[in-house]
Amino acid sequence: MNYLKFFLLVCLLLGSVALVHGSLQTSTVGTEYLQDPATATPEADKLVYADFETATDNRPVSSRGGFVQVTSYEENATLKSSFKGPELVRTSKDSPNRALSFDYKLVAPNQWAGVGLEIHGQPDKDGKTVADDVSAYKYLMLQAYATGVTSLRIEFMSRGQGINVTNGYPQMTFKVSPGFNTYKVPFKSLVQPQWAEPRVATKDVLKKLTAISVAAYCGPCTPVAGTVVVDNLVFQN
Repeated sequence: MNYLKFFLLVCLLLGSVALVHGSLQTSTVGTEYLQDPATATPEADKLVYADFETATDNRPVSSRGGFVQVTSYEENATLKSSFKGPELVRTSKDSPNRALSFDYKLVAPNQWAGVGLEIHGQPDKDGKTVADDVSAYKYLMLQAYATGVTSLRIEFMSRGQGINVTNGYPQMTFKVSPGFNTYKVPFKSLVQPQWAEPRVATKDVLKKLTAISVAAYCGPCTPVAGTVVVDNLVFQN
């Protein structure tokens, strides 16, 4: 049991935390919800992209079996970002609901760096990514918790679908509040970074979406470390 992490989570979340390790490295995190988009009143016009309630080959996957991984990047290859995870966590001691978390560390001096959770909507087929057309929706809801950084970046990606963007897909940053809260990402708020080439229309990416990334980032960087927890990514109108 990691008593330091136990103590920090108690202080930050103002709730009790009990770590319960299993074959999927499942633990428990005390939380308070503003809204649970995955268990809200059912709507015909929504798509549950990832709720982390299923696993394949003992690995967490998205709602329809898509691959999930943690990735990192940095300006200076000798000053690498690092991470631990992903790890399944329970959102309260008495709830069966599970979320996905990772620990990260960003170092300086770097002009930019980040660690993110990359979530594929569907499993690859014949070694190629499978796309979702989510352009008919208006926004994405998700639940998130973060320590260390004050904002998270969400990015919508399309790889292997004829959209030749290496980095800098349409994205949005949002400020995180204390606790495990629900955030709304309107598609009209998604933009590419100024440096990204080639330029691409957000709707074109949404028509051929292969993955979503939620990242802790810095730029320019000062040393920072923390934990990010993500759950219930749901496309809605």
